[in-house]
Amino acid sequence: MDYPGGTARGALLITGTVGAGKTSVAAMVGDLLGRARVPHAVIDLDDLARAWPSPPGDRFNVTITARNLRAVAHNYVAAGAARIVLAGVIETPADRDRYQHALGVPLTVCRLRVDLPLVQARLTRRHDGDRSALEWYLDRSTELDAILEAAALEDFCVRASDLTVALTAAAVIRAVGWDGSPAALPARG
Repeated sequence: MDYPGGTARGALLITGTVGAGKTSVAAMVGDLLGRARVPHAVIDLDDLARAWPSPPGDRFNVTITARNLRAVAHNYVAAGAARIVLAGVIETPADRDRYQHALGVPLTVCRLRVDLPLVQARLTRRHDGDRSALEWYLDRSTELDAILEAAALEDFCVRASDLTVALTAAAVIRAVGWDGSPAALPARG
């Protein structure tokens, strides 16, 4: 499906370990799309998951996140969004399928790769003064990085350790083909 001006509908999930910069990069992708006058929406999946307690067997509230995503994405598309930019984590093929189904538009996944020492320095700054939260996030960053590496659910990766948020967002837009050039994406497999 196309919108006026030839902009095809699509969604992009920016994933990575905690502290990789998913939310900041997604916001900047949104800013760049806005400057290019592309109708879009930016959604932080963590916000859609904020509920307590999580159900047994659903540690990170993936089920409610997908339900909320369906409703929110539908509203954004109905309002004219041609692109939906998501920041969040998927750990399994079933999660990717669940989000794809909830969106109702093609989903592309970009993994931000950031060196763990840099991630851990960011987390230390972010959680300064809250030792228990810091310990949890430091442990989770290593655990999640290994999970994402093993799962390989991304369509492409952007190495972001040495890039600013703006340069990372520009690289993501180029890689997904939203800059007007054809995307040169490797086949998923």
